[in-house]
Amino acid sequence: MIKAVFFDFDGTVRQNLPAGGEVLANHAVSLGLHIGLEDRERLARWEHFYWAMSQELLEDRARFDGRVAEFWYQYGQRQLVALGATTEQAVMLAPQITVYMRQNYKPQSVVPEDARRLFPQLKDQGYLLALISNREKSYQDEVEALGLARYMEFSLAGGEINAYKPEPEIFLHACSRLGVTPAESAYVGDNYFADVVGARRGNLMPILYDPRGIFPDAGCTTIKNFEELPVALV
Repeated sequence: MIKAVFFDFDGTVRQNLPAGGEVLANHAVSLGLHIGLEDRERLARWEHFYWAMSQELLEDRARFDGRVAEFWYQYGQRQLVALGATTEQAVMLAPQITVYMRQNYKPQSVVPEDARRLFPQLKDQGYLLALISNREKSYQDEVEALGLARYMEFSLAGGEINAYKPEPEIFLHACSRLGVTPAESAYVGDNYFADVVGARRGNLMPILYDPRGIFPDAGCTTIKNFEELPVALV
């Protein structure tokens, strides 16, 4: 019986609109790169993999420690390769892509309306709710600004306890903090590599939030919108 539902924050509860990868792909097309739907889906999967504490991310952080502009330049090159560009094309286009994204990408931070409707419903049904993120620092101020604090028992950043998804320690810490067992807990997130893999390692019930269908072979309960979650918890 599920007593607690943990949610990923960035990409699940809080979303950037439009998505950065889509903006980058559209600009790459304007620069002459031929990109299809499969290329865009591959980029989306790669971005999820990269930010799930991948070896590439760890190497880039160590290599460009404190050099933010160089980090994002390298990231832009990696995105272009994930889109199908050759290494030569990525090196050639990355400077233009990086400048364009820095000057023009101003996403809106939003909570989906179906999520806003869901949280009070789950609270009324007796579920304990909390947030887990791989952020380095506390984001509680942002949770409060988005009007979510009233529903969440706490928000947890990986940097606060030096444990990050997909390793099980961050999930086990969150369960202990709520006084529930992993078997009594579900975890909802959009990143297969961080959220589903991590929840499984911690023995929580994984639920993949995948509105675009970019992980068709996740092998777990998948929802395309938050209205589907209550049924998935039963």
